Amino acid sequence: MEIGHGMHLGYCTNIHRGETWEETFEALKNYTLRVKDQVCPDRPYGIGLRLSADAAGELRSGEGTLQCFQEWLDDNSCYVFTINGFPYGIFHGERVKEQVYVPDWTTQERLDYTCLLFDLLSELLPGGISGSVSTLPGSFKEFILDDAVQGEVMVGNLLKCHRHVQALRDKTGQDLHLGLEPEPLGYFETSGETVGFFKRLLVAARAEDLDESEVLQNIGVNYDTCHLAVEYEEAGEALGRLKSSGIRISKIHLSSALCLQPTAEARERLKAFEEDVYLHQVVIRKGKEVARRFRDLPDALAFADEEAAEIGDEWRVHFHVPVHAQPEALFGDTRDHILATMDVLAADPGLCSHFEIETYTWAVMPEAMRAGDVVDQIVKEYEWCLGKFEI
Repeated sequence: MEIGHGMHLGYCTNIHRGETWEETFEALKNYTLRVKDQVCPDRPYGIGLRLSADAAGELRSGEGTLQCFQEWLDDNSCYVFTINGFPYGIFHGERVKEQVYVPDWTTQERLDYTCLLFDLLSELLPGGISGSVSTLPGSFKEFILDDAVQGEVMVGNLLKCHRHVQALRDKTGQDLHLGLEPEPLGYFETSGETVGFFKRLLVAARAEDLDESEVLQNIGVNYDTCHLAVEYEEAGEALGRLKSSGIRISKIHLSSALCLQPTAEARERLKAFEEDVYLHQVVIRKGKEVARRFRDLPDALAFADEEAAEIGDEWRVHFHVPVHAQPEALFGDTRDHILATMDVLAADPGLCSHFEIETYTWAVMPEAMRAGDVVDQIVKEYEWCLGKFEI
């Protein structure tokens, strides 16, 4: 939905299970319309669409499938303004973990999938609205065996994607943009690493005689407030660093992480958040410095159980929790990073126009946190976010 100053807010439908187009469409009909009825019943409703590679292919190739979807959107006063293109394959119900980064930006498969998402978005996008696709931060750090070679391939594929987006821009006049999403233990995870990657991207663009301003118009950052908070970054500083480097804020994910003082009691309770589907990276701070990073929650808990282990003063866990409520008595959350982000936006409303609530962990949250059903949670998150926007 439009929320003022040309800003659009949706929730990411990656919270719902759906790997085929049929499953994805059923989720939109069974859940997304129920959310719309409660938060935006009388005006157009913006959808943050998640499409797997299989679903995207079916939407493109099925006879009349895309037209049918467009008619459904029109009939229900809905529109698609952004697509989550981070998870390529299965995202629910079985082990995902580091496979969420597969295929990464060293592969033709990732490039082809992302270009397909832009093709679909271009056809679905209403007039006068920009369209974004979000994607992974290149790769996963553990996948990098030769940074010079793999980094060069990633940059090259992203510039090929840029050319594809620019061709769509030239053909349609649409403002289309890709958002690379820094994430803990991603190829780039902090705002500083992100700036460094973009410098590398622009060096390669100059070598290919590409227009740097067009590259920076077409490729930006999907700023996830959970991810940057897990890195202990301050929103004003991080967003300022990206902006001063000329990096477009393509989209902002409104999401919150777990944080805690790692007492024995809190660590014991934290075991309830261990699960077998997603990675939950842990970043530990000692004093004002990041002391350690762990690829997953069980690794951090096992380390803390070691005799004389330095467990730090604070843990932040990449486990998306609902933005509208504190998780549990022993834990805090990182909603302060969302609020600080909104402060930046209040002073600079043109910084970003796409916002997406992204709490995809509904099915794996401890049962005590799942009061009501998933629609109830999403509606409450909308209410909290809308109440905090200064528009």
